[in-house]
Amino acid sequence: MAASAMAQPSFETLLPRLGESFGATAEAAEAMGAMGDPRALPLLRALNDNRLGRTADGRLVIDGRDALTGEAAPSPAELLRINNRVRVALRGAMGRLAIVSPDAAERAAAAEAVFRTRSAENVPLLEAALAREALPDIRARLELALGASRLISNDPAGQRAGVAALAQAGTADARNLLLEVRASRTELAAEIDQAIAAIDGKLAFRRAAETLFQGLSLGSVLLLAALGLAITFGVMGVINMAHGEMVMLGAYTTFVVQEALRSTGMAAWSLPLSVPAAFVVTAAIGVALERGLIRHLYGRPLETLLLTFGIGMMIQQSVRLVFGAQNREVLSPAWMQGSLLLPGGIAVTQNRLWIIFFALAVLVAVMAAIRFTRFGLQMRAVVQNRRIAATMGIRTGRVDAATFAVGSGIAGIAGVALSQIDNVSPNLGTGYIIDSFMVVVFGGVGSLLGTLVGAMTLGLTNKLLEPYAGAVLAKVAVLVGIMIFIQRRPKGLFALKGRAAE
Repeated sequence: MAASAMAQPSFETLLPRLGESFGATAEAAEAMGAMGDPRALPLLRALNDNRLGRTADGRLVIDGRDALTGEAAPSPAELLRINNRVRVALRGAMGRLAIVSPDAAERAAAAEAVFRTRSAENVPLLEAALAREALPDIRARLELALGASRLISNDPAGQRAGVAALAQAGTADARNLLLEVRASRTELAAEIDQAIAAIDGKLAFRRAAETLFQGLSLGSVLLLAALGLAITFGVMGVINMAHGEMVMLGAYTTFVVQEALRSTGMAAWSLPLSVPAAFVVTAAIGVALERGLIRHLYGRPLETLLLTFGIGMMIQQSVRLVFGAQNREVLSPAWMQGSLLLPGGIAVTQNRLWIIFFALAVLVAVMAAIRFTRFGLQMRAVVQNRRIAATMGIRTGRVDAATFAVGSGIAGIAGVALSQIDNVSPNLGTGYIIDSFMVVVFGGVGSLLGTLVGAMTLGLTNKLLEPYAGAVLAKVAVLVGIMIFIQRRPKGLFALKGRAAE
C-alpha cells in the first residue's frame, strides 16, 4: 500500500497489513507509531521479539493468546517474519509509542527522548499523550517536548505556541533550545528574548529555593547530631568527644536491624524499627560510660575531654574489628527514594525531606519530655542548682546517668537518619562532632531553642556561601564568624542560668 493511501488510517485497518509483506509491515508499524494508540505497543514489541503470529482465520496471536482480547487462541499461529527494514521501523515506532505506555517510568523516558529527537511530526502524538496523562511530572515533560516540536514546525502559530510553552516550562533545556533557534527564527526574536528572560527569572527563583532546601537539610542533620550533645553538655557540663561515635553506632544499629529483617519479609519496617533499637543501644552504652568513668571526673573538663576522646577511638576500632573498615550499605525504604517536584519546578530529594520532618519531630519530643515529665522537671532542677535539688530529695547521680543516656540515645537516632544520606563507616561520626559543638556553643549551651536556631543558621549560611567560596572556604568562613560572635557574646544566642551558664 502506498504511503499516501495510509495517511489517515485507523488502528483496525492497519492490523491486516502486518505480515502482508516486509514493506507493508514497515509502513504499518510507522503509521501505528505516529498514531499513538497504546494498543499498538505490545503488538509491535511482540513482532520485534518474533512472538507475534497470525492464525488461519486472520487473528493476531501473542504467545498463544489473542493479541487484542487476551483470550486463548486454540488454532495454530504462524509467526510473522521481519527484516532489517522492519526492525528499523519497529524501533522508531516503539520509541514513539512508549510515550503512551502503562509504565510511568517508561512514559517519562519516552517524553525525554522525544524532546531530544524533536520533530514536527511528533505534535499530534504528543497532544494525544498529553490529553491522557495524569501525572504532573510526566505532563511537564510532555509539554516541554510538545513546545520543542511546535517550535521547529513550519506553522507560525505553532511556533509562537512553542515559544510560550518553553517559557512556561522554565527549564535550562528549554532556554538552550530557544537560544539555538533564535538565529533562524528572526521573526520571533522579540518573543524568544522575552521567553528567555522569563526562564532566567524562574531559574533564579528555583536555585534560591533549592539552596534554601539544601540549607534546611544540612541544618536538620546538624540539629539531630547536636541535640544530644546540647543535653549532656548543658546539664552535665561534660565535653563528650565520643558523641560522634554514638551517632556512628546508631547508623550501624540500623544496618544490623536491616540485615536481621532482610530474610523475614519485614525489611520495609527496618528503618522505623531501627529508631527505638538505636536509642536503646546507644543509651545503654551512654549509661555504662557515665556510671563507669565520667562520674569520677565531674568538675575536671580537660580530663573528661581526653577520656571521651580515647573512648571514641576505642569504639571506632571495635567497630572496625566487628564490621570491617569498608562502608556498609543501608537501603532506603520506597517512600524515601526519589525526588519530589514541588510547584515552580523545585526538585527536592525525599530522603532529606523526611529527615527535616524527623529532626523537628525529635526536637518537639525532647522539648515535651523536658517540659512535661517528672524526669524533665528533675533535670531542670539539677541544671538550676545541683545542691538544692539534692536537698529536695532528687538523686542527682541518677539524673546525670539518665541525662547522659538520653543524650547518647538521641545521638543514636541521629545515626539512623544519617544512614540514609551518608556512608555507614567507622568514621561517620567524626565529620559531625566539630559541627555539633559549633551549633551548641553558637546557640547557647543547654538551650534546645538555641540548638535549633544555631543548626539552621549554620546550615543555611554554609549553603549560601558554597556557590561563591566552595565547600571548604564556606566552612572556614562560618567558623571564623562563630569565633567573632563568641568574642562578643560568650554565652551564645540563648544563654541559660544556673550551672550550665557558669
